[in-house]
Amino acid sequence: MNSYSQAFAWLAAPGHWAGPSGIPQRILEHLGYTGLTLLIAIAIALPVGLYIGHTGRGRDVIVPLTGAMRALPTLGIVILLALWIGGIGIQAPLIALVVLALPPVIAGAYAGLESVDRSVIDAARSIGFTGWQVLWQVEVPLALPLIVGGIRSACLQVIATWTVAAYLPVGGLGRFLYDALPNQDYAQMLAGSLIVIVLALLADGLFALVQRLATPRGVAAGRTPDVGTATRSPTRKDQTWLAPEEA
Repeated sequence: MNSYSQAFAWLAAPGHWAGPSGIPQRILEHLGYTGLTLLIAIAIALPVGLYIGHTGRGRDVIVPLTGAMRALPTLGIVILLALWIGGIGIQAPLIALVVLALPPVIAGAYAGLESVDRSVIDAARSIGFTGWQVLWQVEVPLALPLIVGGIRSACLQVIATWTVAAYLPVGGLGRFLYDALPNQDYAQMLAGSLIVIVLALLADGLFALVQRLATPRGVAAGRTPDVGTATRSPTRKDQTWLAPEEA
């Protein structure tokens, strides 16, 4: 029996789907950690990204800073914070993963607002929109696909990294890997990895759907047709109905 057969046999065992260490409980723990991390990251990063995109201020500082934050070794930060804070719990990995999730959310927000056509903003201002109205009624709706895209990227990173954070230990799907490693239970390790992969794919698909629904019709089409100037060459069938002098 190969490794994948053993992993699927482990997944099919009824005993692994019940109790505090069962698959459903570990999935709920993992989703809880991920949701809490994203909520905190969005609460911090989204206002920053919207401010930068709307005003253009702070871009020279925040953009290089978020780029540097992407390069930070997350597991190293988790261990460092665990030693600094002391004790075992989710505080250290939560802080580390919030730091990991900030850059894509900030980047999605300011890149989304910067992608809005300036002529649209000028038109809104010309009819009396205030800066606040321009932001929430013009810029944010048009930038929403990129904003959701930034959150989508952060979500995938957080789902994957909470698995590694189980090293401390905490709950979640990473427990299947770290609990099985001392016993060399590779079937359980592979099964846990497959669950994480499926969870990440489902989350990515859900965000892809939200991103698609958030895309305005004109943006989805690539451009808004100009009805007043749209023309096409007449076909032979069209020409048969033209007057001789027009044909």
